Amino acid sequence: MTERAQIGVFGGSGFYALMENATERWIETPYGLPSDKVALGEIGGRRVAFMPRHVRDHRYPPHAINYRANLYAMKQLGVEWILGPTACGSLKAAIAPGSMLVADQLVDRTWGRRDTYFDGPLATHVSFADPYCPTLRPIAVASLRSLGIETHDGGTVVVIQGPRFSTRSESKWYQSQGWEVINMTQYPEAYLARELEMCYANISLVTDYDVGLEGMAPVSQMEVFEVFKRNNERLKGAITEIVSRIPLGADCACRHALEGMR
Repeated sequence: MTERAQIGVFGGSGFYALMENATERWIETPYGLPSDKVALGEIGGRRVAFMPRHVRDHRYPPHAINYRANLYAMKQLGVEWILGPTACGSLKAAIAPGSMLVADQLVDRTWGRRDTYFDGPLATHVSFADPYCPTLRPIAVASLRSLGIETHDGGTVVVIQGPRFSTRSESKWYQSQGWEVINMTQYPEAYLARELEMCYANISLVTDYDVGLEGMAPVSQMEVFEVFKRNNERLKGAITEIVSRIPLGADCACRHALEGMR
């Protein structure tokens, strides 16, 4: 494979393009085809691979995404650093729509998703105590703040199965646990990156307040998309800034996640 990339970016709801003059190609994997063609190009002289996880026409709902193929395609391209922007709902009044949160924890409430590359014959148990890259996460926070974006450093994203939104009672329960935001795609995407020993960070773009907050009306899919689209240029600028700051040659604990297991 002649085309390579150092950094990978997944596009979330309403985020379907990143670079101009990019080369698009399908990447075959042992786990089938990924969600969409990978766009390969440069940002600030650095090779970047971009893939919309839902496809550009938003064909795949969160539970139907082939996460294993998506992450493996990035790995085959040589990607070592991955940014996973997502739309999310806020579970706290202080985390307002339009702000961004760089998560440091997640809670998995999904079911039935193919969430490991290690299906046997030997059991492999990978630590996921700290789901997000300790090198990449602070870079994302500093980059967002340098652009004047209201940024929350740390927080737990609870990942629900989807495609439906939460009931009010479910949302109130998530809030009662002290969790900050709610999303449908961070698991198993973040975990599969760890199994492949890639550095992964999330940028949660807050599109709405979740329904469990007092007085909040139910959100619609179109409202989520509209907020994300309005913030696309801001998000692209943030990704450009983060890409420029990534220490490409640096070592990181994520690169050693499987040590002693193979």
